[in-house]
Amino acid sequence: MIELSGVYKAFGSNQVLNGVGLSIARGESMVIIGGSGTGKSVMLKSVLGLVTPDRGTITLDGQDVARHERDAFLARFGMLFQGAALFDSMPVWENVAFRLLRGRLKRPKHEAREIAVEKLRRVGLGPQVADLFPAELSGGMQKRVGLARAIAANPEIIFFDEPTTGLDPIMAGVINELIREIVTEMGATAMTITHDMTSVRAIADKVAMLHGGIVRWTGTVTEMDETSDPYVQQFIHGRAEGPIPSVR
Repeated sequence: MIELSGVYKAFGSNQVLNGVGLSIARGESMVIIGGSGTGKSVMLKSVLGLVTPDRGTITLDGQDVARHERDAFLARFGMLFQGAALFDSMPVWENVAFRLLRGRLKRPKHEAREIAVEKLRRVGLGPQVADLFPAELSGGMQKRVGLARAIAANPEIIFFDEPTTGLDPIMAGVINELIREIVTEMGATAMTITHDMTSVRAIADKVAMLHGGIVRWTGTVTEMDETSDPYVQQFIHGRAEGPIPSVR
């Protein structure tokens, strides 16, 4: 479904992507691991068309993402941002229904609210939360609202950017379980960026490791645990010694 081939991207003298190649099948949950500053977010933004590669191709269902009509293209995606990224001035239900209140996905306001309340219910939040503001919610509740927003328009593809950052282990486990359940229920294709190996094991069908601007390894979680690749082994076990420098 999503194919990256020979993707390069530099910012000035900083070569971030150095020939990335990756395939994500329809309905697959792909998790991208790798150290900070290795280009994971740049790769994700390139798929969304927010960053233009210097070279290479990125296709969605065989079509170059740069040639898609933007509104129709973006309507296929949902996104859970690292910090939830809620709008402080909007009540929770309007945050969830943001894409349903404008643009090509616009619905009548009462209908958008009904959908928002249902999506909140799906992530374990009752209707009483709908009229609260983000500042009145805990970090875990904000993350659930962000997840409800990501699925509000029933997207085909969902991106998760560090979905458990800032959460305690129990809430992180809840979010991981919700992501796994929702992606499976929706039959969505998922691409997740994370440093959290618990998240990797909870939500991944496939894992890809990005290092040195390339995807140097891909496989299942079982294959990840069994691989002799020194970069993968150092990363998943958090070892200071190995081919990945501890100071970057």
